[in-house]
Amino acid sequence: MTVTARFAPSPTGRLHIGNVRTAVLNWLFARKHGGTFILRLDDTDRQRSTEEFAEGIREDLRWLGLVWGREERQSSRTARYDEMAEKLKKAGRLYPCYETEEELERRRKRQLARGEPPIYDRSALRLTDEDRSKLEAEGRRPYWRFRLDNSEPSNPLKPVPTLVDWVDLIRRDQSVDVGSLSDPVMIRTDGTYLYTFTSVVDDIDFGVTHVIRGEDHVTNTGVQIQLFRALGAEPPIFGHHSLLVGADGQALSKRLGHLSVLALREAGFEPMAVLSLAALLGTSEAVEPHQSLDELAKLIDFDHISRAPARFDEAELRSVNARLLHQTPYETVKDRLESMGITGGEAFWFAIRGNITFLADTREWWEVVSQPLTPTIEDEAYCRRAAELLPPPPWDESTWSKWTDAIKADTGRKGRALFHPLRLALTAREQGPELKALLPLIGPERAAARLRGEVA
Repeated sequence: MTVTARFAPSPTGRLHIGNVRTAVLNWLFARKHGGTFILRLDDTDRQRSTEEFAEGIREDLRWLGLVWGREERQSSRTARYDEMAEKLKKAGRLYPCYETEEELERRRKRQLARGEPPIYDRSALRLTDEDRSKLEAEGRRPYWRFRLDNSEPSNPLKPVPTLVDWVDLIRRDQSVDVGSLSDPVMIRTDGTYLYTFTSVVDDIDFGVTHVIRGEDHVTNTGVQIQLFRALGAEPPIFGHHSLLVGADGQALSKRLGHLSVLALREAGFEPMAVLSLAALLGTSEAVEPHQSLDELAKLIDFDHISRAPARFDEAELRSVNARLLHQTPYETVKDRLESMGITGGEAFWFAIRGNITFLADTREWWEVVSQPLTPTIEDEAYCRRAAELLPPPPWDESTWSKWTDAIKADTGRKGRALFHPLRLALTAREQGPELKALLPLIGPERAAARLRGEVA
């Protein structure tokens, strides 16, 4: 199976966790089938689209590791859109309309008052050439609608129930009654194109085989299938995944800045934690951390994606991030640790990785084993005696049990009374990594000094 998938964000802001879900599902699907992943910037919104946001989207995708095979920008394709629009105009499928928004709103209110569906009545199709010339002489500029193939044969102005069917990758058998829809606007009065039109033209030209997107586009699909066919092309295969909701079940707003990729990155989350959660939420697969995108690609199966809303919980993301780091090999983080001035090597990493949520948390434990620390002394006499019983070097992970066995035999202590004062004195922390791994890193001199209550 040949696969060409695309991710099509608008450069009007930074990527959000909801965008990431769509991006990673497309990327993984293309990867699994040895296909192509296209980044298409839908930047026809001249007022809101900026190069700064476009570069921000690229930066977010690079950080996530979602490398694209090619990049396309809609702003550079106006001539192509003009060409395809002309084709539809000649075929009678694009027709000019002249109503103002105020006139359309009054018409909708009258329809509702009469108990009629508030859809466009195709009155522009009744205009003669003379009518159009007169309106344009008054200063009106046309906007253009796509005439849906949903008319009664004897009356092209009257929409009738018309089902457009497709087999969705996720939702399976789907249909949309385009007879209940208004002919959609494709070109604004200023000549710019709307998403529905440009997206279809792009998908045709770029050979997109699979369109994977949020379920909020389901209704658009009926219109787009007709548009593909009007342009002489076979529609791609569609898949509509459920949308993310918050832990409270409410819709996630894309305006929640703290859930942008940039904010998650700055908060210290690992890209594979974000990707693991985004890809596996709302599926029958357990939400577990994965070390690589190739691992995730093996799990992608659209039959396993639920149609129920996927619940995103920041606490779950923190948990996935922590579990990912707990499994991460030293070589994977070696350069990052050394750039933070942490030179404890593999022994230090294995000692502390099970007690961190973010990589930045390693700084705390590096300070514990390598920097002067003010100990917390719970029982001065006990700690001094423990210092006297410290084994001679060299130390390794067996030193802790030998030492605590000696303390137990000498003092008769056991359980919390034995171990807790030692942890407080050695780390000034109530809890943390296993001391059998930490003690050799602290070393004999520093450990003895801390047990005596000295800053060391």
